[in-house]
This record gives sequence, structure tokens and C-alpha cells, in this order.
Amino acid sequence: MNYQFLFLITIAILSKSCSPAEGNFPGSEYMMDMGHAVSYEANSQQYYSYHHWDGIDDYRKYAIPRNAVKGTIARGAVISKLTDSLNTISYTPSGHRDYLYSNTEEERIRASKEITTNPIALSKEALDHGKSNYMIYCGICHGEKGDGSGYLVRDEGGKYPAQPANFLTDEFISATEGRFYHGIMYGKNVMNGYSNKLSYSERWEVIHFIRSLQAASKNLKYTETENTFSASRAAVNSNTTQASETSTIKK
Repeated sequence: MNYQFLFLITIAILSKSCSPAEGNFPGSEYMMDMGHAVSYEANSQQYYSYHHWDGIDDYRKYAIPRNAVKGTIARGAVISKLTDSLNTISYTPSGHRDYLYSNTEEERIRASKEITTNPIALSKEALDHGKSNYMIYCGICHGEKGDGSGYLVRDEGGKYPAQPANFLTDEFISATEGRFYHGIMYGKNVMNGYSNKLSYSERWEVIHFIRSLQAASKNLKYTETENTFSASRAAVNSNTTQASETSTIKK
């Protein structure tokens, strides 16, 4: 057997199989999983041809969140202590409330009208937690200042084509808490929802932090000891409502 010939054939095959990437072409793969992961993508709703499931119709059940195991307690359950026969475990709940608005434009408008206050008390702790989660989940698009200029949009000419909402505009400053909460729950436009990333209390803490960014843009205060921002918003919204009612009466 001509081993030199076999060696050259093997080298040729490997060279072809591992061809370099160019442009949008990722290159050829000598073995499965060299360049494409075959693991399931959590929370993905789209078919991925490199996954080895049986049939497109069954793919969702592998990727979407599952029901909780029977007997377990969900994160955020309103429980003060977990007790078994041997131990009593202290547990600080993050709070939970069923959200009774569906993911439609009509329900978004209804939530905006009906949810007008933040049920989580304004405190330094709430603002600190809200800032931490905002920077993780929101700041990359909406910006550290809430101006819609996060680094995905801003840096290196902008990697993200859709302009995120600018929370510092008068539209969002006058918006109710319900508008923000509904957006966090379900998303809006190209933004996905974050209901499975943030707990009940964390969502409200993020909204508190957004309000603090809005207050800073107006040189107002939004803290547990001084809150000139909310008073200013209430006055502006009251004047806007009165002007709208007056206009309606004249018509």
C-alpha cells in the first residue's frame, strides 16, 4: 500500500474540510460541533438546523422553559420561612403578583391607564438594586443615562440598527408606571420581554431607577428623603389633563 499517497489524500481532505472562513462563510467543518453548537438554546423560539431533534414540530418543547418540579417553590414566592422536619430556613421573598394583562396593544394601553403607582417603596436599597439590574439588562441599549444611547447603538458606529427608547423625553417622563411594567413583562417592538429575567420586585426597582435618571435629567430629586420629581410630574400631568378636558369641551 502506498502510504505516501494515502497521507497526501488525507491532507487534501483535511485541508478541504477545514477551509478558512471568509466573509459570511464560516468555513467547512471536519467534525460535527467544530463551529456550530448542537446544544439547545434556552428560550429560543426558532428552529436551528444543527440541533438533533426529531422533526421541526417538536423543537419548542426542548427550548422553552418547563413547568416547575412538583413540590418546589418558585423564586419570588411570598413565604417567610421554609420548614422541614429537621431545619427551619430563613428566606427573604422577592414578592410575586399575577399579571392580569395580556400581550396586546389594547392591554398595554389598559395597563398604562390603570397602573399608576409603584408598589415597591422608594428607598436607597431599591434604587441600588434597580441600578444594578438596569445596567445588566437595559443599559446596553437604553444607555447608562437612559437616553437611548447604549454601547450597542453608540460604540464603533453602532452595532444595533433599531434606536432604543429615550426615557428622558417628555413622553416617557409623563408615562405611567404601567407603561414601563408592561414593556418589561412583554417587550415592545424589537425588545423582548424580561419577565423571566427579573422578579416582581426587581422589575419595580428598575422602574424606580429609570425615574431617578429622568429626575437627574431635569435637575430634580428622586430619593426616599427628597422627591421633587414625582411632585413635578403630578403637576405637569394634571395640567395636561385639564388642558385636554378643556379642549374637548370646546369642541
